[in-house]
Amino acid sequence: MKEAYRRGKPVREQTVQAEETEGQLEGRNALTEALRSGRTIDKVFIAAGETDRALQRLAAQAKETGAVVVPVDRRKLDAMSTTHAHQGVIALAAARSYFSIDDLLQEASDRGQTPLLVICDELTDPHNLGAIIRSAECAGAHGVIIPKRRSVGLTAVVAKASAGAVEYMKVARVTNINAAIEELKQKGVWIFGTAAEGSVPMYQADLTVPAALVIGSEGEGMSRLVQKNCDVTVHIPMNGRITSLNASAAASILLYEAVRQRMSK
Repeated sequence: MKEAYRRGKPVREQTVQAEETEGQLEGRNALTEALRSGRTIDKVFIAAGETDRALQRLAAQAKETGAVVVPVDRRKLDAMSTTHAHQGVIALAAARSYFSIDDLLQEASDRGQTPLLVICDELTDPHNLGAIIRSAECAGAHGVIIPKRRSVGLTAVVAKASAGAVEYMKVARVTNINAAIEELKQKGVWIFGTAAEGSVPMYQADLTVPAALVIGSEGEGMSRLVQKNCDVTVHIPMNGRITSLNASAAASILLYEAVRQRMSK
């Protein structure tokens, strides 16, 4: 069946764009008031080459709060805009505030449980991230970690794809995944990377220890350095003709293998 189109764009693409605008702030006043109110800003798209000092100061303020500032061509801003009055800046507000790695580990401690975390290495599909957050919440995991750059944040689409799980699952956004991995190691957490060529079948990996499961990006999998920094790389046995799984499906399988092991311990 051919994909339905409307005004030259796939219906699904239009739906995603409409969902994203739920958290979209256009113009200087909108961003100023959001920052003043303490709202968490995920990304700020600013016109490349913009020399207006007031706008530059505004972008710097957003960056100080943890937002990622991305210079883009004005034509991209025009295409993103729904008000057609973006004034050189469009911001995406996060659906929920971010937490720290310590907050995630404290969550496990408060529950009296062994830490179980998910690290997403540069996932860009909001539906994948939302599905992972949903599975992590259902499995009783204690948090999800994502990087600031080259990754989708807690957008409106992610929140919707999580089916409400984003309200309960703590998500930490870090500047550098490898630095976060090192911090977790120092705090006694074992890092389990997932890869088709992983050295250990997931059933043989001991997931009853304090564990962080690394899920690679949709196209490339884990980056080389992240894979090198894992304590163990595991693979999911494949018996069919297709040799790979969707990132969110792989995360769900590994999470519930951890649940199975911990229940039988």
